[in-house]
Amino acid sequence: MTEARQADEVFMLAALEEARAAAARGEVPVGAVLVAEDRVVARAGNRTIADCDPTAHAEIVTLREAAKSIGNYRLLGATLYVTIEPCAMCAGAMVQARIGRLVYGADDAKGGAVRSCFSILDHPQINHRVEVTSGMLAEEAAALLQSFFAARR
Repeated sequence: MTEARQADEVFMLAALEEARAAAARGEVPVGAVLVAEDRVVARAGNRTIADCDPTAHAEIVTLREAAKSIGNYRLLGATLYVTIEPCAMCAGAMVQARIGRLVYGADDAKGGAVRSCFSILDHPQINHRVEVTSGMLAEEAAALLQSFFAARR
């Protein structure tokens, strides 16, 4: 395993921790971690219920916290690790933030906007491209979501 892949796994494990914490709060278990210059700048799980905010997805919360921490809404060169394929809103926010790379776990066949339902990050008319690595610890991420929803049925 390459050093870069090992680092990706470490950061994705941190995103999975955030997802588990979100599930423990009754939120859909999605977690995100933003890394810049090899350090975690921000991390969060979904907070839509707790915040009564439909935009409080893990990715959005993490991007907001990272921008405040860095002092710039442009997160150039940063990598965002997310447990599931981002939705259209979150993919759009990544373009606006100008992140360099997205690493995500499980595909989202019902709402993924990176490749499953839409391809926002590599749409030819978008003015910023985000490098994408998919499938990172996908089975663990998918199992977390499946067990969460199975318990609710």
